[in-house]
Amino acid sequence: MRKPESVRSLENLGRIRLSPSFLMRDFLHSEIADFYGIPNIPEEPDLVIAAGRRLCLELLEPLQATFGRLAIRSAYRAPAVNALGNRRGLSCASNERNYGRHIWDRLDAEGCISPCGRHGLARNGVVDS
Repeated sequence: MRKPESVRSLENLGRIRLSPSFLMRDFLHSEIADFYGIPNIPEEPDLVIAAGRRLCLELLEPLQATFGRLAIRSAYRAPAVNALGNRRGLSCASNERNYGRHIWDRLDAEGCISPCGRHGLARNGVVDS
């Protein structure tokens, strides 16, 4: 999938089901992006979708089954949104530290995506502990 460049393509990205309970749109909201008018749109949607699916299936769905409905408050951040949050002291680590964590469309220094901070998700989908 290519980076959304229209409202319709962003809507289509948001409608992608990551798990039985979560859609991609659940992870795209950002108060920083809203307040400062910066798009929080993934540049590499396929990586973001893969990371979101893993996060949902391996962590969020089991948590929700145990504790009840979860509300997602902070998840994916576009690099520009994260960088601004870091510069303004808004509880965002540097982009380099957040690659693979909040910035799901960039692999971390070890080539992994770890949106839940516990698992490393390699580009080919193999889980690294």
